[in-house]
Amino acid sequence: MKHAVIVAHPNRNSLTCAAAEAYAACATALGHQTQVRDLYRLNFDPCLKAGEIPGPEGYEPAPDAAAERQKLQDIDVFAFVYPLWFNAPPAILKGYVDRIFSAGFGFEPGSAGARPLLSGRRMISFTFSGAPDAWVKETGALDALATLFDRHVAQMCGLQLIDHVHVGGIVPGITQEAFEEVMDTVRRSVRGRFGDAAAH
Repeated sequence: MKHAVIVAHPNRNSLTCAAAEAYAACATALGHQTQVRDLYRLNFDPCLKAGEIPGPEGYEPAPDAAAERQKLQDIDVFAFVYPLWFNAPPAILKGYVDRIFSAGFGFEPGSAGARPLLSGRRMISFTFSGAPDAWVKETGALDALATLFDRHVAQMCGLQLIDHVHVGGIVPGITQEAFEEVMDTVRRSVRGRFGDAAAH
C-alpha cells in the first residue's frame, strides 16, 4: 500500500515530527511505500481561495492545491499526525483538509448531496497533547475531535476510519524513555494495522 503521512508541527525536532518519521520508517520496513507531507516544511498555504469553493461559476483548485492532489492521487492510507492545540488540529492542518480534501478530490458536490471520491481508502490519526490521557477522554475532548474531524472527514470522502491513537502528557523535558515509549506505540499501531496479517 501507499501511505501519505501528513504531519503538522512547526518544530522539526518535535515529538510529533519524530512520530511521523517513525510511522513512515515502520511502514516502509513492512514493504509499503510512504511519503511524508510535512506541512510546515512544505510552507503549505492553508488559506482556502474563493475560486476553490463550488458556486454557480464552477470551482477549480489553485495550482499549489492541484499539485498536492496529484501527489496524493494513488494513496491508499492517509495518516494524520498532529498535536492538539485547544483540543483541535493546528490551523495549517485544518486548512490542508479544507483545500486538498474538498470538492474535486475528497468528494463531488451534486444535487442529491456530496458523493465521496476516496472510497476504499483508509484514514488513521495520531495525536499528542500536554493534557493527560484521562483528562482528554473524561472531558469528552477526544470524542468531540473524533466526531468533528475523523468521522466527518472520513464520511465525506468515503474513507475507512481505522484508528485514532492519542498519547497525552507530552510536555517539555519528557524523558528519553517516555519518548521511546511513544515511538513504540506508533510502530505497534502501524504493524498491527498494516502488517501482513492485518493488511489482508
